[in-house]
Amino acid sequence: QVRLVESGGGLVQPGESLRLSCAASGSIFSINDMRWYRQAPGKGRDWVATIASAGSTNYVDSVKGRFTVSRDNAKNTMYLQMNSLKLEDTAVYYCNAVVRVIGDAYDRAIWGQGTQVTVSS
Repeated sequence: QVRLVESGGGLVQPGESLRLSCAASGSIFSINDMRWYRQAPGKGRDWVATIASAGSTNYVDSVKGRFTVSRDNAKNTMYLQMNSLKLEDTAVYYCNAVVRVIGDAYDRAIWGQGTQVTVSS
């Protein structure tokens, strides 16, 4: 009914940049908070950034000043601009969103499938 699809991952060298996208599609009435998470090899899934519907943002300390989360509400799309990438940024990056489906009386949290970001020298 509603899905999130991440794209933009890939292999980059330290110091390079990458821009991830998370596109929501389906019978969407509204999207509230959208969030990025990541899971490094052998680690749990950690929160990275949040952007509210009106645009306010929050970041985990390790990415502050390097990553910027944004959204285009008209396109139901969230972005993560990742600059000055480090080896420790290597992870599968997941999109999460709180959505209201058309016809529903409640919000639901949904996940994308993830996109691989590899930072290697």
